[in-house]
Amino acid sequence: MEKLRIVIADNESIIRMDLREILEEAGHSVVAEATDGAKAVEMARRHQPDLVIMDIKMPEMDGIAAATIISQEKIAPVLLLTAFSQKEIVDKAKESGVLAYLVKPVKEVNLFPAIEIAISRFREFNELEQELENIKGTLETRKLLDRAKGILMDAHGLNESEAYRKMQQYSMAKRLSIKEVAQSIVAAATKRNKR
Repeated sequence: MEKLRIVIADNESIIRMDLREILEEAGHSVVAEATDGAKAVEMARRHQPDLVIMDIKMPEMDGIAAATIISQEKIAPVLLLTAFSQKEIVDKAKESGVLAYLVKPVKEVNLFPAIEIAISRFREFNELEQELENIKGTLETRKLLDRAKGILMDAHGLNESEAYRKMQQYSMAKRLSIKEVAQSIVAAATKRNKR
Protein backbone atom coordinates (compact mmCIF):
# COMPACT_ATOMS: atom_id res chain seq x y z
CA MET A 1 0.00 0.00 0.00
CA GLU A 2 1.29 3.47 -0.90
CA LYS A 3 2.13 5.92 1.91
CA LEU A 4 -0.94 7.99 2.72
CA ARG A 5 -1.60 11.42 4.23
CA ILE A 6 -4.43 10.99 6.72
CA VAL A 7 -6.69 13.17 8.87
CA ILE A 8 -7.99 11.51 12.06
CA ALA A 9 -11.10 12.79 13.83
CA ASP A 10 -12.27 11.41 17.17
CA ASN A 11 -13.20 13.22 20.36
CA GLU A 12 -11.34 10.57 22.41
CA SER A 13 -7.62 11.37 22.53
CA ILE A 14 -6.67 7.75 23.34
CA ILE A 15 -8.31 6.52 20.14
CA ARG A 16 -6.59 9.25 18.08
CA MET A 17 -3.26 8.32 19.70
CA ASP A 18 -3.75 4.58 19.00
CA LEU A 19 -4.76 5.24 15.39
CA ARG A 20 -1.82 7.60 14.85
CA GLU A 21 0.58 4.96 16.21
CA ILE A 22 -0.84 2.15 14.01
CA LEU A 23 -0.81 4.36 10.91
CA GLU A 24 2.65 5.85 11.43
CA GLU A 25 4.18 2.43 12.16
CA ALA A 26 2.83 1.37 8.76
CA GLY A 27 4.60 4.36 7.16
CA HIS A 28 1.61 6.67 6.74
CA SER A 29 1.56 10.26 7.98
CA VAL A 30 -1.20 11.81 10.06
CA VAL A 31 -1.36 15.38 8.74
CA ALA A 32 -4.03 16.59 11.18
CA GLU A 33 -6.25 15.55 14.06
CA ALA A 34 -9.69 16.85 15.00
CA THR A 35 -11.96 16.42 18.01
CA ASP A 36 -15.25 17.19 16.27
CA GLY A 37 -16.85 16.95 12.83
CA ALA A 38 -16.64 20.66 12.00
CA LYS A 39 -12.90 20.67 12.70
CA ALA A 40 -12.53 17.45 10.66
CA VAL A 41 -14.12 19.15 7.62
CA GLU A 42 -11.87 22.18 8.11
CA MET A 43 -8.73 19.98 8.38
CA ALA A 44 -9.76 17.94 5.33
CA ARG A 45 -10.24 21.12 3.28
CA ARG A 46 -6.95 22.58 4.45
CA HIS A 47 -4.74 19.48 4.08
CA GLN A 48 -6.45 17.68 1.15
CA PRO A 49 -5.52 14.26 2.62
CA ASP A 50 -5.63 10.88 0.91
CA LEU A 51 -8.04 9.62 3.58
CA VAL A 52 -10.13 10.81 6.53
CA ILE A 53 -10.70 8.39 9.42
CA MET A 54 -13.51 9.66 11.60
CA ASP A 55 -15.68 8.64 14.53
CA ILE A 56 -19.44 8.92 14.14
CA LYS A 57 -20.28 10.22 17.63
CA MET A 58 -18.57 13.60 18.01
CA PRO A 59 -19.59 16.99 19.41
CA GLU A 60 -20.51 20.00 17.25
CA MET A 61 -21.06 18.04 14.08
CA ASP A 62 -21.21 14.26 14.06
CA GLY A 63 -19.08 12.12 11.78
CA ILE A 64 -21.93 11.36 9.38
CA ALA A 65 -22.68 15.05 8.75
CA ALA A 66 -18.95 15.78 8.34
CA ALA A 67 -18.52 12.77 6.02
CA THR A 68 -21.41 14.02 3.87
CA ILE A 69 -19.66 17.38 3.36
CA ILE A 70 -16.25 15.80 2.70
CA SER A 71 -17.81 13.36 0.20
CA GLN A 72 -19.88 16.01 -1.59
CA GLU A 73 -16.80 18.21 -1.97
CA LYS A 74 -14.84 15.16 -3.22
CA ILE A 75 -11.97 15.96 -0.85
CA ALA A 76 -11.05 12.44 0.22
CA PRO A 77 -12.50 9.02 0.97
CA VAL A 78 -13.94 8.70 4.47
CA LEU A 79 -13.59 5.69 6.74
CA LEU A 80 -16.08 5.90 9.62
CA LEU A 81 -15.47 4.42 13.06
CA THR A 82 -18.17 3.67 15.58
CA ALA A 83 -18.73 1.83 18.80
CA PHE A 84 -22.16 0.86 17.47
CA SER A 85 -23.13 -1.45 14.65
CA GLN A 86 -26.85 -0.62 14.58
CA LYS A 87 -28.52 -0.91 11.18
CA GLU A 88 -29.86 2.67 11.36
CA ILE A 89 -26.33 4.07 11.78
CA VAL A 90 -24.96 1.87 9.00
CA ASP A 91 -27.74 3.10 6.67
CA LYS A 92 -27.03 6.75 7.51
CA ALA A 93 -23.33 6.15 6.90
CA LYS A 94 -24.05 4.68 3.46
CA GLU A 95 -26.22 7.67 2.52
CA SER A 96 -23.45 10.09 3.53
CA GLY A 97 -21.10 8.76 0.86
CA VAL A 98 -18.84 6.94 3.34
CA LEU A 99 -16.82 4.30 1.53
CA ALA A 100 -15.87 2.07 4.47
CA TYR A 101 -16.99 1.49 8.03
CA LEU A 102 -15.32 -0.09 11.07
CA VAL A 103 -16.65 -0.98 14.51
CA LYS A 104 -14.43 -0.07 17.48
CA PRO A 105 -12.12 -1.17 18.91
CA VAL A 106 -10.11 -0.79 15.71
CA LYS A 107 -7.79 -3.68 15.01
CA GLU A 108 -4.88 -3.36 12.61
CA VAL A 109 -6.02 -6.53 10.81
CA ASN A 110 -9.34 -4.81 9.92
CA LEU A 111 -8.06 -1.25 9.47
CA PHE A 112 -5.77 -1.65 6.48
CA PRO A 113 -8.18 -3.66 4.28
CA ALA A 114 -10.89 -1.06 5.06
CA ILE A 115 -8.48 1.74 4.07
CA GLU A 116 -7.65 0.01 0.78
CA ILE A 117 -11.34 -0.50 -0.03
CA ALA A 118 -12.21 3.13 0.77
CA ILE A 119 -9.40 4.52 -1.39
CA SER A 120 -10.10 2.13 -4.24
CA ARG A 121 -13.82 2.98 -4.30
CA PHE A 122 -13.08 6.71 -4.10
CA ARG A 123 -10.84 6.46 -7.17
CA GLU A 124 -13.40 4.37 -9.05
CA PHE A 125 -16.15 6.93 -8.34
CA ASN A 126 -13.92 9.78 -9.50
CA GLU A 127 -13.01 7.92 -12.70
CA LEU A 128 -16.68 7.16 -13.42
CA GLU A 129 -17.61 10.78 -12.82
CA GLN A 130 -14.86 11.93 -15.20
CA GLU A 131 -16.07 9.45 -17.84
CA LEU A 132 -19.61 10.74 -17.46
CA GLU A 133 -18.41 14.35 -17.89
CA ASN A 134 -16.51 13.33 -21.04
CA ILE A 135 -19.60 11.59 -22.45
CA LYS A 136 -21.76 14.65 -21.69
CA GLY A 137 -19.19 16.87 -23.43
CA THR A 138 -19.09 14.61 -26.48
CA LEU A 139 -22.88 14.53 -26.68
CA GLU A 140 -23.16 18.32 -26.37
CA THR A 141 -20.51 18.78 -29.08
CA ARG A 142 -22.34 16.38 -31.38
CA LYS A 143 -25.64 18.27 -30.87
CA LEU A 144 -23.86 21.56 -31.55
CA LEU A 145 -22.28 20.19 -34.76
CA ASP A 146 -25.64 18.86 -35.96
CA ARG A 147 -27.26 22.23 -35.33
CA ALA A 148 -24.48 24.10 -37.17
CA LYS A 149 -24.68 21.67 -40.10
CA GLY A 150 -28.44 22.20 -40.25
CA ILE A 151 -27.97 25.98 -40.36
CA LEU A 152 -25.44 25.69 -43.22
CA MET A 153 -27.64 23.22 -45.09
CA ASP A 154 -30.65 25.59 -44.90
CA ALA A 155 -28.66 28.73 -45.71
CA HIS A 156 -26.62 27.36 -48.62
CA GLY A 157 -28.65 24.40 -49.91
CA LEU A 158 -25.93 21.90 -48.95
CA ASN A 159 -26.29 18.27 -48.00
CA GLU A 160 -25.01 17.09 -44.59
CA SER A 161 -21.56 15.93 -45.72
CA GLU A 162 -20.99 19.15 -47.72
CA ALA A 163 -21.96 21.26 -44.71
CA TYR A 164 -19.57 19.30 -42.50
CA ARG A 165 -16.77 19.60 -45.09
CA LYS A 166 -17.31 23.41 -45.19
CA MET A 167 -16.99 23.50 -41.40
CA GLN A 168 -13.79 21.41 -41.54
CA GLN A 169 -12.25 23.66 -44.20
CA TYR A 170 -13.08 26.80 -42.21
CA SER A 171 -11.74 25.14 -39.07
CA MET A 172 -8.37 24.40 -40.74
CA ALA A 173 -8.15 27.79 -42.46
CA LYS A 174 -8.84 29.74 -39.25
CA ARG A 175 -7.01 27.29 -36.96
CA LEU A 176 -10.09 26.80 -34.83
CA SER A 177 -11.52 23.58 -33.44
CA ILE A 178 -14.56 22.22 -35.26
CA LYS A 179 -16.52 22.89 -32.05
CA GLU A 180 -15.52 26.57 -32.09
CA VAL A 181 -16.61 26.85 -35.72
CA ALA A 182 -19.96 25.25 -34.87
CA GLN A 183 -20.41 27.62 -31.91
CA SER A 184 -19.78 30.67 -34.09
CA ILE A 185 -22.22 29.43 -36.77
CA VAL A 186 -24.95 28.83 -34.17
CA ALA A 187 -24.22 32.18 -32.46
CA ALA A 188 -24.38 34.06 -35.78
CA ALA A 189 -27.66 32.36 -36.73
CA THR A 190 -29.14 33.09 -33.30
CA LYS A 191 -28.13 36.75 -33.60
CA ARG A 192 -29.65 36.99 -37.10
CA ASN A 193 -32.93 35.44 -35.90
CA LYS A 194 -33.23 37.98 -33.06
CA ARG A 195 -33.21 40.91 -35.48
